[in-house]
Amino acid sequence: MRLTVLQSALASVLAATVFGAGPAHAEKTKFEFWYGLSGDLGERVQDACRKFNDMQADYEIICTSQNSYDTTLQNTIAAYRARKQPAITQIYDAGTLDMMLSGAFVPAKKLMADNGYTIDWTNYFGGIANYYATAAGELNSFPFNSSTAMFYYNADAFQKAGIDFKPETWEEVEEAARKLKTAGFDCPLGFNFDTWQMMEQFSAIHNQPIATKGNGYQGLGAELVFNKTKFVDHVKFFKKMVDEKLFVVKTKQLGMDIVPAFTSQTCQMIQTSIADHGTIGKTLPEGVKWEVAMLPVWKGTQRQNSLVGGASLWVMDGRPEGEYKGAAAFLNFLATPDMAQWWSTVTGYIPVTKTGFEAMKANGFYDKAPYKGRELAIASLTYTPTSQNTHGIRLGGFTQVRKEVSTALEAIFMQNADVQAELDQAADRSNAVLRRFEKTYAGQKLN
Repeated sequence: MRLTVLQSALASVLAATVFGAGPAHAEKTKFEFWYGLSGDLGERVQDACRKFNDMQADYEIICTSQNSYDTTLQNTIAAYRARKQPAITQIYDAGTLDMMLSGAFVPAKKLMADNGYTIDWTNYFGGIANYYATAAGELNSFPFNSSTAMFYYNADAFQKAGIDFKPETWEEVEEAARKLKTAGFDCPLGFNFDTWQMMEQFSAIHNQPIATKGNGYQGLGAELVFNKTKFVDHVKFFKKMVDEKLFVVKTKQLGMDIVPAFTSQTCQMIQTSIADHGTIGKTLPEGVKWEVAMLPVWKGTQRQNSLVGGASLWVMDGRPEGEYKGAAAFLNFLATPDMAQWWSTVTGYIPVTKTGFEAMKANGFYDKAPYKGRELAIASLTYTPTSQNTHGIRLGGFTQVRKEVSTALEAIFMQNADVQAELDQAADRSNAVLRRFEKTYAGQKLN
């Protein structure tokens, strides 16, 4: 039987009511998230995205790895110029000033307030938040995968060498290295040319400037001064230890970087990120005893807080309003204590909020063997209130500055170049980088 026009209309209304009008069947708002992590850590980001998509029905986050931090920053800038930017992008610490001066982002506080979220911004650890905040302390971006450098040592090797102390000073590291060498260990300490732990973390915990103007926080026009601080003596010490075969260079280019050197028990001491804690625990042979500690300081030093490493999440300007609602929901989801514990468990990164950290302590997270010691990263980051030498580094083109210093370290340790001369030249090249950056952003001021 054919339906009348009226019947057809009624049928259409009923169908729309039952099948089409309900919010459960409304089309999800999709938005993009670009990130720089790859490999196992990249998979964990994908897991976080799936968790968010599965727990609610309003939004769908599409997460895409750009395979490296540098590439993510470059691709984000290019995409913004082409008006094809993602809603959220992961930018590492060295790219912070580039993002701030670009003006191409929605500040964290504005995003959450505009979308109905009440956030206790003081809940973020100061040693983490200050790296990504304005001079007034307001966060530009959301701390995400946060870490700091730590000192790892093989406790079994220490026992065999008759070492009955935990190295807290570099004098004790030297003593331990000599005893390990005498006991037959060919690589007491392995290191590479990564300036993050070698220069940046060392300078912070020893309260040494890397650049003038509060490491750049007071505005453009800063000058690099790492070639005039205790860092020079520290490099000379490493050179002496290398010459005596107590410290050994370990890099990918030479066939084995520092973490594999430690987990294969080739080297018995290294300094690397707390984010490597999980990898070390999973990779060392079962039963091998190892420990993690805060980075050593030189005897007589009043230890300061270490610097946060890793990256933060920036919300890009110029996206549709609906995407911002989704971005705010996702960022709020990541900040919950349950997600903080999950993220720390599967990656080794540290919780960025006090409530997340306290919840993990209350749950006995740090009492469990695989995770014991990770709380020391928080202790290191919060050891003292941040100062102008320890709140972070805000220099333009800092990726290139790192490369200049790394090149100098390679020349010193691989080509027997003069320490002071190489660091002076690296500072000169780095200052040229800063001057070029300032021309690009002439007239702009930091807020």
